[in-house]
Amino acid sequence: MFDYEQLSALAAVVRSGSFERAAQQLNVTPSAISQRIKLLEERVGTVLVIRGQPCLATDVGQRLCQHLEQVALLENAMRQSLPRLQADTRPMTLRIAVNADSLATWFIPAMAETQGFLFDLVVDDQDYSADWLRRGEVMAAVTSHGTPIQGCNCRPLGALRYAATASPGFCERWFPNGFNQENAARAPSLIFNQKDRLQNLWLQKVFETEIQPPQHWLPSSQAFVDAALAGLGWGMNPELLVREYLRAGRLVALDPRFPFEVPLFWQESRIVGPVMADVTRAVLKTARAMLAPMPASS
Repeated sequence: MFDYEQLSALAAVVRSGSFERAAQQLNVTPSAISQRIKLLEERVGTVLVIRGQPCLATDVGQRLCQHLEQVALLENAMRQSLPRLQADTRPMTLRIAVNADSLATWFIPAMAETQGFLFDLVVDDQDYSADWLRRGEVMAAVTSHGTPIQGCNCRPLGALRYAATASPGFCERWFPNGFNQENAARAPSLIFNQKDRLQNLWLQKVFETEIQPPQHWLPSSQAFVDAALAGLGWGMNPELLVREYLRAGRLVALDPRFPFEVPLFWQESRIVGPVMADVTRAVLKTARAMLAPMPASS
């Protein structure tokens, strides 16, 4: 059995980044925070906090913070089912994995429709966000995996539609004779990070062969749009982000015959599913209003 005062001290240090701010949050002295974490580290037999500016949790420390958040959610569910228990008015923290393009387009409006929660978002590629849920490090995830993870509910959200876009000037420079395989292999493309395969998958769809163009690495959804507008390269941009630029002619689609859709799913832990019901409803409502219909094959 864990000492929850010690766990609360750990979570406060990790969330605030310092022992001093954690002490202020919990209305105790920094030495009390330090002592609680020391006792917890002795209890589990490993370091839980990497001291620095800011302080960071180790893998085990992060798992303990997640455990505390899950306990808080379950206790809140118990209070709701037992009216005689005093209600806890403190907002609960939900740790959710979401891909960057969803965060940049539709997910924040879904968050804004809920109350009583604080969000701790982990940003990862939609092909990898489910791994956070498998490891128990988040309570829910926006993912491209449509098979339910063990112990989770899985609901279809819709498809995030992308267009391969570039500025007119970029197209004039690199595709003077039209968009073809030879020029596509030379023209600089944009890539989010090493997990991002959208550009290569789209090229393979268009030309039915693997092409490896030169790449600018830009780990930001908005930077993708800005780089395309500036003529730095071409990239797969969500239509929700570039629709107005396409209408105004500031961006053009390299080949409109080949849109690219990524099916998305909402997976949540069944343990905390009832407590997250309002969040799930908001996510489903917003996604279905803003995303394209789910492809028939998904």
